[in-house]
Amino acid sequence: MAAATLYLAKPSWSYTPKIPSLPRVRDSGIGTVKTKVKAKAGILGLGLFHFLNFVEPGSCLQLQFHEPPNALSLPTWAIHVSSVAEWIIAMALVWQYGEKSGYPAWKGLSWGMVPLLGGAFCACTWHFFYNSDSLEAALTIIGNATMCIAAYRIYKSSQDS
Repeated sequence: MAAATLYLAKPSWSYTPKIPSLPRVRDSGIGTVKTKVKAKAGILGLGLFHFLNFVEPGSCLQLQFHEPPNALSLPTWAIHVSSVAEWIIAMALVWQYGEKSGYPAWKGLSWGMVPLLGGAFCACTWHFFYNSDSLEAALTIIGNATMCIAAYRIYKSSQDS
């Protein structure tokens, strides 16, 4: 078995970054630059200590990602989006059936499906924006009523013919 060796050549050019030094401050009799930097770090540390004591314990130091309670997984999003797409396709198919069969009452069923489509959009957007549940409930009630009316119209039109 042959051993592979990785050879990293040093570049022909070399770059040394220039790090700026701390500005020199004349000694005013209180302390040197080193002690002043330590004093500033101490004040910053004291302020951070008081901030962390003021804030709820553990809230600033948690590095975990917390999802909102209405968060969905990717497969659940796929189901939500495909359900809305299926509903739109069903509306289009019902409309086409109404045109080709000569029963215009079926077009009314397609119109009756619109509020339920709005409710489905509200259900999906709720997972992003926390919109009001009452809007989705209202559209569902209106949609159920319009579907009921459309179904009755289809029933009446089939009785007449």
